Amino acid sequence: MSVAETLADGLAKATLDAMEFIDDDRFYEKVSRVIGGSSPTLQEAFMTSIRVRLAERRGQEFVAKALAAAKSGAAAPDAPKDMSVDGH
Repeated sequence: MSVAETLADGLAKATLDAMEFIDDDRFYEKVSRVIGGSSPTLQEAFMTSIRVRLAERRGQEFVAKALAAAKSGAAAPDAPKDMSVDGH
């Protein structure tokens, strides 16, 4: 990892923790604007880390719901539609 990626990932972790504490699910956008004025490189790495971490969180939640449904005999949750199929 580059210095920018390492710093950005640490900031992303801290931002996600802060988002939960202050109950603002878009707080990362404010942090992005703050750092973007000084370092677009850090801003880009930060946003990449935020997106990856949020996607991983959603994936973990989906797996947990699917397992809970399988254990209880309920219907599995639907995954989002694959927009790459048929070009839409």
